[in-house]
Amino acid sequence: PLRPNRAAAVVTTGVYRITRNPMYLGLVLILLGLALYLASPWALLGPLVFAAFITRFQIQPEERALTARFGAAYTAYCTQVRRWL
Repeated sequence: PLRPNRAAAVVTTGVYRITRNPMYLGLVLILLGLALYLASPWALLGPLVFAAFITRFQIQPEERALTARFGAAYTAYCTQVRRWL
């Protein structure tokens, strides 16, 4: 996640067939589970804020770097697999 320009290949197998960002999705699901456990409407803001923040400041820059590195192969992958679910 810190150096997408050093990626060697576009991975499209395994969990990457379902989501382009399995690590971030897992973190959102953990936060959602914690919010449900706490049974607080305010706690539901955590996963929403995290998802919005990570999309804007991590995922979108990663996607730009991967598109620049892999071009049509990554663009085709993005049309087939959703960013989250």
